[in-house]
Amino acid sequence: MPELALTEAPVRELTAGDLPRLLDLGEDRGWSREVRKWQLLLQVGTVYGTEAPDGRGLASALALTRYGPGLAAIGMVLTAERYARRGLGRRTVRHALTAAGDAVVTLHATPSGRPLYEELGFRAVSRAPMRTGEFRPDPAVDAAGVRPARATDLGPIRALDLEVFGADRTSLLTRLPSFCDQLLVAEEGGRLTGFAGSWRNVGGTVIGPVVGDSQDTAKALIAALARSAQGRLRLDVDVRHAELCDWLDARGLRGADWEQSVMVYGADEAPGDIRRRFVPVTVAL
Repeated sequence: MPELALTEAPVRELTAGDLPRLLDLGEDRGWSREVRKWQLLLQVGTVYGTEAPDGRGLASALALTRYGPGLAAIGMVLTAERYARRGLGRRTVRHALTAAGDAVVTLHATPSGRPLYEELGFRAVSRAPMRTGEFRPDPAVDAAGVRPARATDLGPIRALDLEVFGADRTSLLTRLPSFCDQLLVAEEGGRLTGFAGSWRNVGGTVIGPVVGDSQDTAKALIAALARSAQGRLRLDVDVRHAELCDWLDARGLRGADWEQSVMVYGADEAPGDIRRRFVPVTVAL
């Protein structure tokens, strides 16, 4: 297919039937075959992609998740290695930004991807190293107020999440009980003060989301999740949570040398309250 056809290939909405090809595209770029993560993204958001001109699967893909009219997230931005650095990724991201309308858009960028996003108008507001390791319990953490989530907790979870993110994320929150292997809440005096989950991914357990009214609440939720997690843990924490980051270092969950930039498009900062927004479900959301 001529070069012109590559740059003009239509960006289309993908479906669950495209999951095997999304996994193949990720593997082409050295990613694990993260079935559960892609399934969640296909359920709560819109996954866009372009067909490879040579007929070998997808040439590009990304996930756009909208949380009402004011907030959206872009993640899992991929271009097949054989089509890299030819403008296809830029065009796919532009398509997603158009679909997002007037919403503020968030994105976690790899070091190699950051220059492209800056060119498109994103600005870096922070960093989020990937933290992995074996958790060492902290006897000083009080998790007495932490318990498994119940169906009746959904309303309070939605209310807290709306305050913290400044947008209605009901489509995601209602799927957490089935997606997460553990979903916990923290409460004090009968009031819900936080919630957190963990889920199995390739090679271990991911902790996320973690939302809470304080660093101590976040620590209690993470410690409770880590107690029964299987394999190595992973979580991605914004470096603006310095106290929590220091605590995680001491608990054996150290940040890798490789880290992602937290980026925002359409505003100086994402809406909501960063002080209570500790860990995402995944950096793609």
